[in-house]
Amino acid sequence: MRMRCAMALVGLMAGLSAARAQEFRIEDAGSAPNWTVAQLKPGVVVFSDRNADAAADETPNLTRFDAWARGRPVQKRFLALFPGYKEPTITKVAKADTKTDPPAGQQTNHTGDAKADATTDAKSDAKPETGPVLQKLYMYVAQARFVLARPPAAIDLSRDVTLSFLERIDPAIKHTTIAAADVATLKEPQGTGNLNPDRAWCTGRPTLICIQSIYKLEGKIPLGIMLVNKLRESAKQVADHIDFDSELSQLTAADVDQAGLKALTGLDTPVAGALEQNIFYVNQIMKFGKFFAVFQAHPGDPNKTVVTAFMALAIDAGVLDKKREFEKVPVLHNLVPAQVLMGQSSFNSGQSISAGLPSYARNEIRTIAGILERDKAAK
Repeated sequence: MRMRCAMALVGLMAGLSAARAQEFRIEDAGSAPNWTVAQLKPGVVVFSDRNADAAADETPNLTRFDAWARGRPVQKRFLALFPGYKEPTITKVAKADTKTDPPAGQQTNHTGDAKADATTDAKSDAKPETGPVLQKLYMYVAQARFVLARPPAAIDLSRDVTLSFLERIDPAIKHTTIAAADVATLKEPQGTGNLNPDRAWCTGRPTLICIQSIYKLEGKIPLGIMLVNKLRESAKQVADHIDFDSELSQLTAADVDQAGLKALTGLDTPVAGALEQNIFYVNQIMKFGKFFAVFQAHPGDPNKTVVTAFMALAIDAGVLDKKREFEKVPVLHNLVPAQVLMGQSSFNSGQSISAGLPSYARNEIRTIAGILERDKAAK
């Protein structure tokens, strides 16, 4: 009996040690765009989301889309929604204000009435655009690199093109598979410009799934959104969730541009394949998103694989410009969208999108590295 208990204890300790060994940690690397393989350590994800080219008045994690396209054309080719992607022209329609004028003689503003003050400020400052408008975007681009202790030939990326793979990455995001025929037409402003000219989304690749996803914003953010919606008193309300449609696919060595991806990663070894998730519709905040992981032979060890992973998110510039309606209200001054997106607000919480994009990207890529490593150990 004692022998069995001792053996069970040894097995448990061995299992816990293996689990710890499979955990990755993030090592921030400033604004370096690429890293030599010699810098890579077992169990470490080298990570950067700093934009060395950011102007003095810009957030160092964000880049204007047009500046990104000019300054980093290789990134733009592979990390935009499709290579020829441009900031789209959308049609803005003036919306009637739902507020009604008060009866004659009734006082409409009071000292200390934050809601009335904010509404008055918003009405006096607002200069709504109507008709065709160029939708300006900012890019958040994170780049990471890690090593898997197995050769490229032993990695079967088709096993990861599943709903369960996405569910393991972030349990807070709920996913459902859909057919290509169920993809929205993308004609409304949030989808305008996102149709792929080379192929219809969720088609044209042998290993591919199509997904609808929903993320309920966490922590204090839903309460803040409720207050914002009350202040606005208009037909257009901010949602307390993020809906998005995407496709997840595998690219084999024969599918990819070897020279182009070597230029993207800065590593001159054969590309064994890639995992790509294209987020082509988002209901708010973001215009599109992409996760792209490139798997390459290790230059100094045939039994290892180097993975360079990117997360690129396009953010509507209009979201970042919405400051006055938040800063004027004491309870909402920490809900300024730019601060929340960058994880610099007291409203940020959790490990997912509500934590802010820098934390979200780190958590996503670290988790993916761990899943790939554990899958190797399970074989």
